[in-house]
Amino acid sequence: MTALDFTRPPPALLVEPVVRAALEEDLGRAGDITSQLIIPAGTMATAKFVARKPGHIAGLICAEAALRLVDPALTFAVTAPDGSQAAKGALLATVSGPARGILTAERVALNFLGPLSGTATATAALVAAVAGTGARIACTRKTIPGLRALQKYAVRCGGGFNHRFGLDDAAMIKDNHIQAAGGIAPALARLRGGLGHMVRIELEVDRLEQLEEALALGVDTILLDNMSLEELRRAVAMAKGKAVLEASGNVTLATVRAIAETGVDYISSGALTHSAPNLDIGLDF
Repeated sequence: MTALDFTRPPPALLVEPVVRAALEEDLGRAGDITSQLIIPAGTMATAKFVARKPGHIAGLICAEAALRLVDPALTFAVTAPDGSQAAKGALLATVSGPARGILTAERVALNFLGPLSGTATATAALVAAVAGTGARIACTRKTIPGLRALQKYAVRCGGGFNHRFGLDDAAMIKDNHIQAAGGIAPALARLRGGLGHMVRIELEVDRLEQLEEALALGVDTILLDNMSLEELRRAVAMAKGKAVLEASGNVTLATVRAIAETGVDYISSGALTHSAPNLDIGLDF
């Protein structure tokens, strides 16, 4: 049986508008005046996208979109696809065709490819750190505005899993919701009275007393916010598999293994999408 591919890219209808907006920002009112004046029309070239540091790759779909939007005559051949691990110096893809088009699209292509590969690389490091524990690494909604679908794609390219994409695809009761609603029970009652049967509910708790109440009320998923390792272990023992448990807060390469070993099902990290270092990738003629 063939393994399922969870690195599926977002639909082109979602990718192209984001890339187009980035190109419009860069081209401004007059286009690439440097390349237009330096490079004679009809000059052909070949350039290679190369990893200058090792890492997991994500964003080649954006690089290709940028190049083709600038000049449909450009051809793009991928050697190391999104989701693959690349060594330092590895060839990722080759672009051939009109030199002006390559140079015009270069920066936008790299502006997507470097940060998205950085997110994939950071995700892969956490995934490797928890290997064998059964815990899954997930992202959050802490994404750069306009780039959520791409950043969550990069998390998948690194072997991670996606949390909800927005406010509309899952219900999540956080501490401020509890405060505003007057407690966990009334918040849940109102949600259940209005949600469709396909929508799952997650509840954030930061104390074991809240967890006990949530379990009694039959919550689908419970986020354990900034709990100590001992609290996480006690939470797993209390839940006894009755709810999916997600740990969040203070997740780093140094702490993630110990968090996973408490027995939680998911570990979410906002840093994957808001603080992952750029992966150095260059375009060489």
